[in-house]
Amino acid sequence: MRTHPHSALFVALFAAVTLPALALPAAGTGQFKDLLDKAKQATHMTNASTAAANLPTSDIAAGLKEALAKSTTSAINSLGRDGGFWNNSKVRIPLPGKLEEAGKLARKLGQGAKVDAFELSMNRAAEKAVPQVAQIFGDAIRKMTLSDARGILSGGDHAATDYFRRVAGPALTARIEPIVAKATDSVGVTQKYKAFTSGSGGGALGGALGSLGSLGGHHAESNGSPLNLDDYVTRKTLDGLFTTIGDQEKSIRTNPAARTTDLLKKVFGG
Repeated sequence: MRTHPHSALFVALFAAVTLPALALPAAGTGQFKDLLDKAKQATHMTNASTAAANLPTSDIAAGLKEALAKSTTSAINSLGRDGGFWNNSKVRIPLPGKLEEAGKLARKLGQGAKVDAFELSMNRAAEKAVPQVAQIFGDAIRKMTLSDARGILSGGDHAATDYFRRVAGPALTARIEPIVAKATDSVGVTQKYKAFTSGSGGGALGGALGSLGSLGGHHAESNGSPLNLDDYVTRKTLDGLFTTIGDQEKSIRTNPAARTTDLLKKVFGG
């Protein structure tokens, strides 16, 4: 009797979904849905692996780069506008390090407006800088050499994004920081930082800020390093970009509708 090439996969998925469900009470239907979603995702990943099995490595690499380019464009469009960072709790830039403690105290002392103004200014700087880095990201993607394209394709939901960040991250940081520095200056981040840390609002806030351990005239981050606002906003801007790029990559891998070009369909299936 001939066995269908995908029968083992079908049996495994069927068992993973149905057998636990038989033991679940009605209240456990949420768990069943999670299992079903995981099974669907596994099926999509298997389809992608099957689709790419006979493709040359050059096609796989091109498909991964196209996925990154599409994901980057979507991330820049999403984050590079008013509210792109500020209204997105997943990427919003918080107060740096130990200043979070001072921020809580400032709010209790009626200085919440200054805290909000400083925090908002950092997010506005990121939103303003993001559209200007599109060309830099595009160049980095085009020049990137994928040393293990097949391994990246069969990796996790964010495998290509993680690889991109690992190989291009330091160079991107160096090229993007001057852009972020101009953005922080244009939206007045430093002025709002000084207004927040001036100690106004009572000796309690001033004392708290002083007790946080300032180094070289700058309040320390949580790791004890002096606070450099441009560096901090740059790092958080890149964190937000790569987080959003990774989310878009996951969508391409798991949702056939997100594969909007022939090459993406060829490499990821669909």
